[in-house]
Amino acid sequence: MSRLVEINREFYQQFAGSFDQTRQRIQPGVAGLLDVITQGQRVLDLGCGNGELLDTLQQHGFTGEYTGLDFSAEFVELANSRRPEGARAKFLYRDLSDPNWYLGLEGPFDILLSFAVFHHLPPPLPENIFSAAKKLMSPDGIFIHTNWQFLNSPRWRERVQPWELAGVDDKEVGSNDYLLDWRRGGTGYRYVHYFTEEELGEIASNTGYKINRSYYSDGKEGNLALYQIWQPTR
Repeated sequence: MSRLVEINREFYQQFAGSFDQTRQRIQPGVAGLLDVITQGQRVLDLGCGNGELLDTLQQHGFTGEYTGLDFSAEFVELANSRRPEGARAKFLYRDLSDPNWYLGLEGPFDILLSFAVFHHLPPPLPENIFSAAKKLMSPDGIFIHTNWQFLNSPRWRERVQPWELAGVDDKEVGSNDYLLDWRRGGTGYRYVHYFTEEELGEIASNTGYKINRSYYSDGKEGNLALYQIWQPTR
C-alpha cells in the first residue's frame, strides 16, 4: 500500500506543472453540482488540486468558507497564489494517506468534496477517510465525490501498463488496481483503483453513510466518472 501511494506522490511531484495544464476547467458533472453548494455554506475540498473549483464557485455566487486540502505542496502553493482576492478560503497541505489528516481542521462543514481523488488511494484508505470525515460534518452535511471510470474508455484502457514498470509485483495488488501511464511533459505512471458501484455501496454501508444520488458523467460518452452524493446515517 505504501508503494502505491508513493507512485502517485512521485508522479505529482514530477508532473504537477503539466498536469495543471490539463485542469483549467471543471468537468461537466461537477458543473451540474454547483447549485447544490449554496452561498453561505462551509466547504471542505479533499484533493483541491490547483484551486480551480473555488474560482468557479465564486463565479456562481458562493460566499461561504472554503478549505482545500492537497498532498501536493506544488498544488497548494499554486492554489494559494490564485486565490481570489477577498475569498474566505485557505489551501492546506494534507496527506490523506496519513490517518491523522483531519486533525486541526475546524468543523463542522456542510459539504465535503472529493473530485477524482479516492481512485488514487489503495484500499482500505478511502474507507478510513470516509470514517474520519464524519467527524468534520454537520448533522445534515453531504459528501460529494467522483471516481474515474477509465475502463469505459477504449483510449484509456490502452494506457494500462504492467506493474513491473513501477517495480511492483502484480501478485501484491488487487484485481481492480491498475497502473496507467502519463505522456505529457515526459513519461510517468499513476496508480488507479477502479471503483464499481457495488464496492462503493459496501464502503458506504461499512462507514455509516447512505447514497442519496449516483450518476455517470464526463468524457465523450458521458460515462468517464461516477458521481455520488453520500449523507451520514446518524
